[in-house]
Amino acid sequence: MPALALIFNAFVWGVSWFPFRQIAGHGMHPLWATCLIYLAIATVMGLMRRHAWKGFAAFPMLAVLGFAAGFTNVGFNWAVTQGDVVRVVLLFYLMPLWSVLLGWLLLGERPTGGALARVALALTGVVVVLKAPGADWPVPSSLPDWLGVAAGFGFAVTNIALRHLRQAPGESRALAMFCGCALVAGITALGGTALGAFDSPLHASPGWLGWAVPLGIAFVFANVCLQYGAARLAAAATSVIMLSEVLFASVSSVALGAAEMSPRILAGGALIVLGAVWAAFARTPARRDDRASSPI
Repeated sequence: MPALALIFNAFVWGVSWFPFRQIAGHGMHPLWATCLIYLAIATVMGLMRRHAWKGFAAFPMLAVLGFAAGFTNVGFNWAVTQGDVVRVVLLFYLMPLWSVLLGWLLLGERPTGGALARVALALTGVVVVLKAPGADWPVPSSLPDWLGVAAGFGFAVTNIALRHLRQAPGESRALAMFCGCALVAGITALGGTALGAFDSPLHASPGWLGWAVPLGIAFVFANVCLQYGAARLAAAATSVIMLSEVLFASVSSVALGAAEMSPRILAGGALIVLGAVWAAFARTPARRDDRASSPI
């Protein structure tokens, strides 16, 4: 059951690009949709679990957790509705690189030889993925690419924050992440709309709600499944199972014409995934209460 719960979580996030694109098709920008979906979730949870608010006074770093989770969701949800889904998901899973750098800078964990080797492996994969024919340098060449990289960085920061918040109540952590997603997405959406980059949500047709409501419900169940599964399995097993998101995203996006699967993408993706799997099994087993990850 814990493994199935994590697979369900990975499935929800692996195919979330499709409902977000349908929502965008009704005139609702994915950032506005993200804001409104998480605002509804945070409001319901905040009313039903009022004691969860007490954690914010006892653990001020919950604000950092919320911001990091919000930054992650904004980058990921925006990227998968704009670009090649497979490229975005692969760039998102640059966890070996960000984990080593952030662990070194913020936690004083000097990288080992194995950690540096995993970074090199992941970066090689990125070079292969991004070095498209005709490109002079293997760097992100579009907004979705940059958003995918930024979302992966936010995901790593979220995990670092969770390590610091291992003593915080699980409901307080979840509420912080939901509130952060609503707040960061809302601020970004307001800014984009004010600058004329996004259409106003008032112009969207009501049909977007038909996709947003089930998507929001799926996010809630996915988060519950993540908390349940990650608390009952070793951190290495959790990390590897969560990589099935790459499979779900790849199969669904290629089947529906939202991505291309060339030999170059397959080779680079294999290196990135291999680096993530290696990093998972190289980790020190975490305490039971510290094994939950971010909403993605």
